[in-house]
Amino acid sequence: MIDIQKFEKLSDAEITSRVLSGDTAMYEVIIRRYNPYLFKIGRSYGFNQPDTEDLMQETFINAYTNLNNFEHRSSLKTWLVRIMLNTCYHKKRKFSYKNEFPSDSIENSGEAPMFNQKPSNTSKTVMNNELRHILENAIVQIPENYRMVFTLRELNGMSTKETAHALDISESNVKVRLKRAKSMLQTEIKKMYSPEEIFEFNLIYCNRIVENVFSRLPQKSKSAAFSNLINLKKWLLGFMSRPNGRA
Repeated sequence: MIDIQKFEKLSDAEITSRVLSGDTAMYEVIIRRYNPYLFKIGRSYGFNQPDTEDLMQETFINAYTNLNNFEHRSSLKTWLVRIMLNTCYHKKRKFSYKNEFPSDSIENSGEAPMFNQKPSNTSKTVMNNELRHILENAIVQIPENYRMVFTLRELNGMSTKETAHALDISESNVKVRLKRAKSMLQTEIKKMYSPEEIFEFNLIYCNRIVENVFSRLPQKSKSAAFSNLINLKKWLLGFMSRPNGRA
């Protein structure tokens, strides 16, 4: 069984190298590390949770299949984000042809992220829970070009350079679109949230994504991969007991 905490400090390059060397089980570390990033992208695209999870699984399967083609010209995070964006784009086009789009809603620039304050008391926490839904709905209604920049920069905390590379636009365009995206959202909301609260990715979903991805890996890789899921419940208990444990 993989001790996830033991490998948390390993770089992406070290992990991918081990995966490519045959240690398929290490791919679980990558999945858990980037589940929250991909989840926010799928939800920002307007997909509901089940469809977002399907898109995440497709992304991780696609990345695993093509891992030996990853040339490290960008970070693994940026590479995965680009795959997810592309997967969402094609899924959205497929739905648009059928005139149906499942959604739960109606449809480094030197700036500090706008969601940098945490609630300080119970009343603010209650208010934040209400405003979170308002903001999530607002995000999916702004134009896609601005929405994706906002999601990558503000919700996923990516740098201007990373965002530009992921979206294949200039850094100047990232800054302009981010400023415009912020102006489209209510200014009073920007003081109320931390990025983790927006489209929050629950740990239980993370485990489901891990299990589903490994169940779809090539047959020859399954035995080693599934051996690491046998004691998942025990790991979960230890993980969730950490002060700020995240997937």
